[in-house]
Amino acid sequence: MARHAYDLDDGRKGCTVRSGLAMMPWLIAAGVCLLPLLLGGRIAPVLARAGWTRQHPRAALALWQAAGLASGLGAVGAGLAVAAAPLAAAFPHGMHALGRQLLAGRGVAGLGPTHIAALLCSVGLVCWLLANTVGTLLKTAADQRRQRLLVDLVADHSSEHDAYVLPSREPVAYCVPGSEPRIVLSRGTLDVLDHGQLQAVLAHERAHLHGRHDLLLLPFIALAHAFPWLPAARHARDAVPVLLELLADDQARRAHGSLELAQAIVHMSARPESAPGTMALAGPAAAERVERLLTGVRSRSRWVSPAAYLVGGLLLSGPIAILLAPVWCGIP
Repeated sequence: MARHAYDLDDGRKGCTVRSGLAMMPWLIAAGVCLLPLLLGGRIAPVLARAGWTRQHPRAALALWQAAGLASGLGAVGAGLAVAAAPLAAAFPHGMHALGRQLLAGRGVAGLGPTHIAALLCSVGLVCWLLANTVGTLLKTAADQRRQRLLVDLVADHSSEHDAYVLPSREPVAYCVPGSEPRIVLSRGTLDVLDHGQLQAVLAHERAHLHGRHDLLLLPFIALAHAFPWLPAARHARDAVPVLLELLADDQARRAHGSLELAQAIVHMSARPESAPGTMALAGPAAAERVERLLTGVRSRSRWVSPAAYLVGGLLLSGPIAILLAPVWCGIP
């Protein structure tokens, strides 16, 4: 009888150990998914202050994008990893089993309250992010339509500059992105700028339009709107517009020279804040941009951009691997 009791105890201990070992991959998966989210609060302020981002704006923008996407995917993936853990003993079969179970109409059978809560958190997070992204997209599109209507009402189209000219004597230069973009100048701009400066301004605004910088900025606006209490979201919302201005500056200076563009930014810097849905020449960090243009872009270390892309890829690799693992396994 005593031997039988010892056997039962050993069996229970063995099951507990096996259950703990089976859960380890899921705990590791949740940790991998949450890593970008946990690091985001530390990376964001450092990246926002980093001087190299001004010399490598494209790589810095890619790193911001990777960090934001990895944080969102990581939060969703962590919830799914926890939710699917009871459905299979081997990782990552549980997420595959959960997907098949939902498609077969068996719902959340086999999941406990904690697992269902994790699943609801993941679904809710996806819905919240999508709702804010769609809402931001609709609001931006509405602002752009409103600006185009105002421009068409009060401005005359100049075929010489392929731009719309406002009658105002205040120096104005901005673009209205969207499906029907507009470059907008004012009569004061044409009076103040010489030919070279004006061509640099037009090149800057065309760079915004051709690069669809408004769409690159939109996810960061949506993220800051969805999570206004997150410092990382605020840092990204403030840093990305500056990087987009630097990208447009670089294209304009390569075509028309740094001095002309810097002088134009100085002339336009007295303009008040740009209207919603527009991207103005004298936008964020005008003084910093002028200094960058006048002092020249410093020699760019060859390793900085590859390192930024590598870090971005590493941040994305974990959450993407966890989310796509069931597909890769090809479980029937």
